[in-house]
Amino acid sequence: MKLFTSLSSFFRGFHLSSRPDPEQDWLVLLGGSMIVLVGIVVWNVWAFDTVTKGGVIGAAATSTAPLFDQASLDTVHRIFADRAAEELKYAAGVYHFADPSQ
Repeated sequence: MKLFTSLSSFFRGFHLSSRPDPEQDWLVLLGGSMIVLVGIVVWNVWAFDTVTKGGVIGAAATSTAPLFDQASLDTVHRIFADRAAEELKYAAGVYHFADPSQ
């Protein structure tokens, strides 16, 4: 009960009709900021420790199907091979460029 009475006396200063107390406001702001900062540091230390020991944060990933199937990868390889063949044709002089300015 002693905690309740001390908290109630502390919060009495926050009534809108009372005179503003900037010192108390800054102390509450700094105290809350320190609590949040300590919480963030503790969380980061815990997460770093968990990851360095090989653990997983959150639910462990289950095995999923591959994102690409072999057919789509073969199609991409074929497209790049066709482009390389066309590039060789330009380099070998198979295609001739007619310059209209001449």
